[in-house]
Amino acid sequence: MKTFPSAIWTLLLIGLLQFTLLNARGHIAAEEMAATASKFLSSLSPEQKAKASFDFKDEERANWHYIPKDRKGLPLKEMTAAQRPLAHALLAAGMSHRGYAKATNIMSLELILQDIEGPTRRFPRDPDLYYVSIFGKPEPKGTWGWRVEGHHLAVNFSIVKGEHMAATPSFFGSNPAEVKSGARKGTRVLAEEEDLARQLAKSLSDDQKKAAVFTTTAPKEIFTEAKRQVKPLDTTGIPASKLSNEQSEMLLKLIKEYVYRHRSEVADEDLKKIQKAGVEKIFFAWAGGLERGEGHYYRVQGPTFLLEYDNTQNNNNHIHAVWRDFENDFGEDLLRKHYQETPHP
Repeated sequence: MKTFPSAIWTLLLIGLLQFTLLNARGHIAAEEMAATASKFLSSLSPEQKAKASFDFKDEERANWHYIPKDRKGLPLKEMTAAQRPLAHALLAAGMSHRGYAKATNIMSLELILQDIEGPTRRFPRDPDLYYVSIFGKPEPKGTWGWRVEGHHLAVNFSIVKGEHMAATPSFFGSNPAEVKSGARKGTRVLAEEEDLARQLAKSLSDDQKKAAVFTTTAPKEIFTEAKRQVKPLDTTGIPASKLSNEQSEMLLKLIKEYVYRHRSEVADEDLKKIQKAGVEKIFFAWAGGLERGEGHYYRVQGPTFLLEYDNTQNNNNHIHAVWRDFENDFGEDLLRKHYQETPHP
């Protein structure tokens, strides 16, 4: 009878243990989100619940955007003082501490815009015009989703069978990118998204810049649109395979800044997927000026994902930053595999 060497058994056991731990972490995250969403829903009146609740297969789940507009869902503005913390608890259940701080600071910038634009402003600027929507029934082992969305913020979570999660599309924006005056002068909500990319761009040699910088004039807006699915953009820029080890670390740090907005159980899996597809196949592209205050744009695109960032509006003081997954936005890939494996009437 053949026996495996002890080293192989050890590796198999380690692999099994890691798989078990990852599944356990996923279950814990799903359970926490389901419990938090259920508690939020149970606090609502019938009228409020009707606004906040949708069928999981409702087309509204993919009706996302980051502009100021009328939305479906239940806004913070229509919640009681006791209900609002429950809505924030749901947002926090999907985010890291850093991600939650960014999200709530983005909401708070509406008050800054209110002062800047004055009474003749075109859009209402209100930190309570952020909407919570629940898609399907939140259950620990269920398939459902939730969204928190408003101006410059779109957080979308899809949970499949209570163990697999998707957290894209993910949009964070900031207007102003830097608060220029008042009590919050100097505040930069998305400082890392800007500074890490500029650090990488400025570290490039002249030859590397010829590949990475595709125009000295930044586009007025990101190229991708707020649609259900996104296709890869042109393969523009410099591949990670042409970066030094130090520059590759800068690129990875920038990617992590987007990915780890979400809680670690979700972020770890997303980062693993990005790395498995091939870090050397990731392209970094830059457009516009290299100094702070100059209009600039960048994208980071790999086989499975796209990060896109632009800061050109409002005198180069208005950021749009989005993260998309080519196959798994709204959990599409997870759902496809789920329906293939599980019979549905």
